[in-house]
Amino acid sequence: MADDKIIYVLDTNILLHEPFAFLSFKEHNVVIPMTVLEELDSIKDRNKDVSRDARVAIRALEDTLANATPEQIVEGVSLEMVGGEGEPTGTLAIFNDYALEKDSSKVSTIHSSKLSFNENDNRIISAALYLQSTKQHKKVVLVTKDINMRLKAKGAGLNFVEDYRTDQLIDDIQFLTKGYHQFEGDFWQQVKDCESETIGRTTTHYVDKALIKNAYMNEYIIDETEHFAGKVTGWDDERVAIQDVSRERLMGKTAWGISPKNVYQGMAMDALLDPNIDLVILTGPAGCGKTLLALASALEQVIERGLYDKVIVTRSTPEIAESIGFLPGTEEEKMAPWLAAITDSLEVLHKQDESMSGSLNYIMEKANIQFKSVNFMRGRSIQNAFVILDECQNLTASQLKTIITRCGEGTKLVCSGNLAQIDSNYLTALTSGLTYIVERFKDFPGSSTINLNGVVRSRLASFAEENL
Repeated sequence: MADDKIIYVLDTNILLHEPFAFLSFKEHNVVIPMTVLEELDSIKDRNKDVSRDARVAIRALEDTLANATPEQIVEGVSLEMVGGEGEPTGTLAIFNDYALEKDSSKVSTIHSSKLSFNENDNRIISAALYLQSTKQHKKVVLVTKDINMRLKAKGAGLNFVEDYRTDQLIDDIQFLTKGYHQFEGDFWQQVKDCESETIGRTTTHYVDKALIKNAYMNEYIIDETEHFAGKVTGWDDERVAIQDVSRERLMGKTAWGISPKNVYQGMAMDALLDPNIDLVILTGPAGCGKTLLALASALEQVIERGLYDKVIVTRSTPEIAESIGFLPGTEEEKMAPWLAAITDSLEVLHKQDESMSGSLNYIMEKANIQFKSVNFMRGRSIQNAFVILDECQNLTASQLKTIITRCGEGTKLVCSGNLAQIDSNYLTALTSGLTYIVERFKDFPGSSTINLNGVVRSRLASFAEENL
């Protein structure tokens, strides 16, 4: 009979993705091959953002194994005393996979040929294969984020291979929170019991909670009519409070001369112009107006209303925000090519001006628009600013956490991105930091998420988004 405890063999990329990942396997046993430690050692001294994660992982492992004897480290050190999130009760062991190279007959596979020991991935797979053959009463699982390594391991005869998904909050991107709930037909035809109260210009309706299942803060409510629109402002066990914002009021929003072209843009502008909302997350296809709406709202609130002192614009560069280069130039000048989407939007907002270039220079100075690099954000405290984080589908959850925690008092952050256009080699739509914060912040009363459904850039862009 197989032991209920599972042996998880961790790949290097798991510890780089989450340095404390070895604490996430509850009562099961974790094995780290020596090759993984070698790879962490080679990465920790590089001048890369990932080097920090390597050093954190090494320190975490050292702290856990500090008082253990060599024999205990090989057999497995109990994680009960370590504690931490999830309170693990299993063990952590280091496996010397280099010993397998001397006697390759130890590794039994379903094929007559053996894996080459020249590559680190093969050494880690061989360690898992050896454990599978010697501990047949236990389930042995290789955990890696490398898709090709998962295929190689299966082909070499490993029975169980998995991805690491503790930070994956949904199983399918179609379940990602859209930020609004759309009713078929007329909303009021489906309401059987309703109480309403008006305070000043604000009307709030209290309806049966069964009508809106899984409601969350600042979720918009719309229907197929041309008049009703609401926003969830609270709930209890029986009722949901919906603030009546009306479709006409949403479509009548304006910022820096820009008006919404559809109800989705109307909801986005309502959230962007609401001083009580600290974080606005805009998702949607290319050409749906994310950047333009964010920038127009920023200029409106900085220049016209004086709510913020400056506009800070940032995004991840193709090198996963690790470097902006050594050529001459200020931070703003180096970031300018990556932030052309912002300057394009500025041109759209001022294309009717007599001297567009003069207007752009005036606005850049008047609104104190600053282009910043993501990798210079750590350690800063940003006060009284309107921060636009563009293209954040290419950022990891930890990188987004770094930026969000920089926002001090009086700062509003807008995160925008298109999950269909991820450039990072390490991320998918499900593991993107954008997906992560959409799900994590949906119950936070100071945030609002809007999926801008529909391309308004042009009929060409719309057709391409739907058919290519």
